[in-house]
Amino acid sequence: MQVLTISPDRYVGHSNHLRQMHSLRAAVFGERLEWDVSITDAGERDEYDDLDPTYILAVTDGQRVVGCARLLPALGPTMLERTFPQLLASNSLNVSANMVESSRFCVDTSLAEGRGGGQLHLATLTMFAGIIEWSVANGYEEIVTATDLRFERILNRAGWPMKRLGDPAAIGNTVAVAGALPADRESFERVCPHGYHSIAGHHGRQIRSAA
Repeated sequence: MQVLTISPDRYVGHSNHLRQMHSLRAAVFGERLEWDVSITDAGERDEYDDLDPTYILAVTDGQRVVGCARLLPALGPTMLERTFPQLLASNSLNVSANMVESSRFCVDTSLAEGRGGGQLHLATLTMFAGIIEWSVANGYEEIVTATDLRFERILNRAGWPMKRLGDPAAIGNTVAVAGALPADRESFERVCPHGYHSIAGHHGRQIRSAA
């Protein structure tokens, strides 16, 4: 399994990966979680996909996308402030240039590869490591996100606890919560799975050697 980082200048060359990503998002958010999201024949997407985000993808050796996340600078329009301000204690973020927002994180946990031993799925840990590595390499120190209580527990299990930015609130059929996560070497070391292949050989500063 490998991590791909797809910045706007790489969208065309990775169009197949992006199509798979939107289909995965439709399957997870629309079908499995039954969230109120917009789904078409092209998969799930929203207005934040129009803001030239960088996508982090977990991809199998057979080029199947099994995990994804969307990253946007917190200084620009963010899902937290525009769509879910009720999750923030002050209804706004105390934004800075070293903060990035992660959204639309999902993993295909039905994948047999990487499952077992009672541990978190390999694709989940690979995604965590890729997000932290990219963030550090691009000068970010903090990752903010809106998620749910189930995923907050997964972050705790991974050793990457989230600092809440407000009280949990019911949104649709889930209980959501906003939080901030550190982007640093220590967090990367805790979540990094054995055999992780660094993305830094192509896209930035490596923060540890690949295992």
